[in-house]
Amino acid sequence: FMSETVAALCLSAGYRHAGDRMWQTLTLLFALVPCALVQLSLVFIHRDVSRDRPLVLLLHLLQLGPLV
Repeated sequence: FMSETVAALCLSAGYRHAGDRMWQTLTLLFALVPCALVQLSLVFIHRDVSRDRPLVLLLHLLQLGPLV
């Protein structure tokens, strides 16, 4: 997850250096929106299953939640 985000940011920087604003904007959009959605979904999961700790731990490991 993190390597995909870093690769998208590097690609966006390359597009900016080349002067291609449309592809830079699309790359940032498709890289940052999923990150925000993952964080929002994890907030709702924490509220819904606060008593079941193994499930929350598994979901964090799949989305790399502990790194955030």
